[in-house]
Amino acid sequence: MHRRLFVFLCLSALALAGCSLQTTESGGADAAVQQDGQGQVARAEAGQASESGTLTASAAGGACGEADCVSLLFTGDFLMHNMLWDQAEADAAAAGNTGLDFTPLISEQRPYLDRADLAVCQMETVVADASGPFSGYPNFNVPPQILTAAAETGWDVCMTASNHSYDQGTEGLERTYRAVEASGMGVTGTSLTEEEAAQPDIFTTANGARVAVITGTYGLNGYVPEHPWQVDMLDSEAMIAKAARAREAGADLVIANMHAGDEYVHKPSAQQVEVAHALVDSGEFDMIVGQHAHAVQPIEHYKGTWIVYGMGNNLTELSPSYVANNEGIMVNPIFERGEDGTWQVSDFRWVSSTMVDNPAYRYCITSPSRPASDCVDEDYAQQSNARVQQIVESMGAAEAGARQWS
Repeated sequence: MHRRLFVFLCLSALALAGCSLQTTESGGADAAVQQDGQGQVARAEAGQASESGTLTASAAGGACGEADCVSLLFTGDFLMHNMLWDQAEADAAAAGNTGLDFTPLISEQRPYLDRADLAVCQMETVVADASGPFSGYPNFNVPPQILTAAAETGWDVCMTASNHSYDQGTEGLERTYRAVEASGMGVTGTSLTEEEAAQPDIFTTANGARVAVITGTYGLNGYVPEHPWQVDMLDSEAMIAKAARAREAGADLVIANMHAGDEYVHKPSAQQVEVAHALVDSGEFDMIVGQHAHAVQPIEHYKGTWIVYGMGNNLTELSPSYVANNEGIMVNPIFERGEDGTWQVSDFRWVSSTMVDNPAYRYCITSPSRPASDCVDEDYAQQSNARVQQIVESMGAAEAGARQWS
């Protein structure tokens, strides 16, 4: 979870400044921020992994067993619309505060995030200044307070490469990047400099494993960036090359994220399948995850590697027309390091969710492991979970070992 994370970010601007050491805070705990010799920034607390690479205990607890292991967690899009910030304003007022409070919207995620050593979210939309003005579809400019809430709930890193990354031009892209950083989360998917864009982002989990996240979006809704390096694009050759550089830089695990697919369609597109299989075939990636379709898509076990084609939405406005839009999943792969030093997935769990708007907008877990709450009607939760399960398992995921979180 976030308060124990130390992050390696490839920031070339800092590399030019030389090695420095300063004290900062992360999640309320004192932490050291130090630049290493490769131009990376390490945000770390004492008592983490040793130089020999030994890991501390995983947040997954007993799900890890005795071996070195790391628990990762990924989810769908933060797709922000005006009804959500209206709800955040109402929630803040109900607590006697002014401004926007998105934390109640996503509070049901916390127990699952607490079991992750590294939790990675996807910020679909660019953010405005804290005071606005805000706008929704088609050119998003949303409240940055959602990022503060995400970090406080337990998300450690947020990816920013999407088809909406350039909705507000360079200014919006850079503002979003800095807002993610200001929240205390790591950021990957967009870059501030060409030098930074060329380097893989490697994040060290709370218990000491180094995880690279390589992202790519299928497009930018027709916008052409001021610089071609500002947004990571869905290019299998470029992603494979960056993954190789991550391995050379010492990454234990390399995860690809694809922002692609046909909207509101549960079946992966030809592009998704082609790119995902090419990434796996390269031998450089340990897992592939994806968003953008705003619909849950199948999980495939291809040549021994897990591919999560689409995780639906993490947070969104309720759609009366597309039930798919209202649902999502979080996936929790647990990687175990063998005696030979290689990593394999020892357990693969997923949990389903839905959005509700009565009596208030909320993200609600629908899997059997859901918290004891009145977030969602029991009958509807079971129906939604059954629908999502059928989709998730439609390409053989259950037979390959994927299971619902229990």
